[in-house]
Amino acid sequence: MKKRIYQSIISHYEFCLEQHGDNHLGVDWPKLEDVNKRYRVMLELAMLSSNKKQSYSLLDFGCGAAHLLEYMMNQNLSVFQYSGVDISQKFISLCETKFPNVSFQAIDALADDSKLGMYDYIIMNGVFTEKRELSFDEMWNYFTSLLSVVFKHANDGVAFNVMSKQVDWEREDLFHVPYDLLASFLTKQISRNYVIRNDYGLYEYTVYVYKK
Repeated sequence: MKKRIYQSIISHYEFCLEQHGDNHLGVDWPKLEDVNKRYRVMLELAMLSSNKKQSYSLLDFGCGAAHLLEYMMNQNLSVFQYSGVDISQKFISLCETKFPNVSFQAIDALADDSKLGMYDYIIMNGVFTEKRELSFDEMWNYFTSLLSVVFKHANDGVAFNVMSKQVDWEREDLFHVPYDLLASFLTKQISRNYVIRNDYGLYEYTVYVYKK
């Protein structure tokens, strides 16, 4: 993979933050009413797992402005012990200002994942929905490489979302992934234990991948 081929994605989100500030538009989610729906579906990764515990360590990978943490606090979801990671120092600095007692790190996991740590569950909400100027093949390479690295740091499972191919039209800047291509990659390279969620009314789908 070319060095930092994903820089255009990082720059796009930092531009959104600069233009719109600390809100859903600042992390490029167009509709506020859809945001909490995504958070609920992402967190159900743990609810569907066979590994039941009283508390879970949770990494918000690509945490942006830590809006997932705000959702968890509003829903009183104390079962999750939250940490956040983002490749953008601008977003991490914002998160540290908002939540000084929470662990946040700026990490480029493809360059060096040694400081990433281990967590029961890892959520990658919005990390793979936009490809911006990348070709599909470039984005696929980025997606498969990053997911392979991140999955090693999950004790139990990972959740991520991508754009669906089952739409009236596809946007060139979004990452629309066919089910069969994704299933083949997961089965051969990651885990045969996965769930595809396409039941929450958005033009995307969420995937839970479990270690066992």
